[in-house]
Amino acid sequence: MNVVNVDQITKSLKQCMDPEVPISIVDMGLIYGIDVSDKNDVNIKMTMTTQGCPLHETLIQDVTRYTKKVPGVNQVKVDIVWDPPWSIDKMSEEGKSILKSMSITGNPVPINYDTAMPQGVGKLLKQDDGSLVLSNEHNQGFMVNQHIIDFWKLCNGNRKITELVDIFSQKTGLKRAQVEKEVLQLINQLREGGLIVIPQSNFSNVEFKNSKSH
Repeated sequence: MNVVNVDQITKSLKQCMDPEVPISIVDMGLIYGIDVSDKNDVNIKMTMTTQGCPLHETLIQDVTRYTKKVPGVNQVKVDIVWDPPWSIDKMSEEGKSILKSMSITGNPVPINYDTAMPQGVGKLLKQDDGSLVLSNEHNQGFMVNQHIIDFWKLCNGNRKITELVDIFSQKTGLKRAQVEKEVLQLINQLREGGLIVIPQSNFSNVEFKNSKSH
């Protein structure tokens, strides 16, 4: 039987990326503890950036999958904990550097799921051939289907992202875990296209402290 150790698990989880930013969950500081039993059962304690994160179930599945990539791993148990609460100080220096560079280049920062309420902007136009297009304020048109239009209309500035996931799940008849990633991808695509705005974010106005400061 292969002997599994914490370093192997950590190395594998370094490949598991945060759903929103290109930073591993390890460098994000989301992993609070890894315990490996004599039988190679692995128990992981981790947190999330906010308690309102709609990717709760999806992230647990991803962590389990990457943990099981380590040869010899038997059972995997992932516990989500909120104490101590996550803060940017828990990120690795590598993670902070990546996040800081993203802020400088103007890339969208992570969304605060506890407060963010996407607001649809732009307008829906019907083309001469009957096709539908969503147009942003710069008159850039994006071909869309009814599925995207319905979601865009749901973003009325009064619903949190977690609520949008629940509604989308009910409308499609799919389990929440099956639509979480799709909703987040759709939000990011509409956001990048200038078709929704999200005024709140997790890391807005964050000051990056020197690691030696107290």
